[in-house]
Amino acid sequence: MTIITDLSQIIYVSQPFGYDAAILSNILLDARRCNERDGVTGALVCRHDIFLQLLEGPTAEVEATYARILRDDRHVSPRKLVSRSISRRMFADWAMLHDPAKSLIWSRQEIADGALDRATPSDVIKVFEALAENVERAADT
Repeated sequence: MTIITDLSQIIYVSQPFGYDAAILSNILLDARRCNERDGVTGALVCRHDIFLQLLEGPTAEVEATYARILRDDRHVSPRKLVSRSISRRMFADWAMLHDPAKSLIWSRQEIADGALDRATPSDVIKVFEALAENVERAADT
């Protein structure tokens, strides 16, 4: 068994380009396939106006995944919000958890008014901590 001690996490935001169910399905399919191959886990919070994604895993693979996203034309204006070393994954069981952003994220109006420009890294991390807690609670029921 290989123990990974060099874990990193990146959280970025982008705007969807041509967001619809088919595009989202393709993004999730691609992400899960590549992430399983590369040992990357994470979560994608999304809706028509925003992609907010957390990537975690071995540093080199997380950086390579983010570089691939930067080249993906389904995203507009990707911007890294958090980049940090971690000791434990939040979404270890998920190649890519999909969350439709119903209650754990800023409203569309707040996003339009610049909430992400004012958000601290801690604010952004808390979104995913709450999502991870909800997923864990749902798994326990």
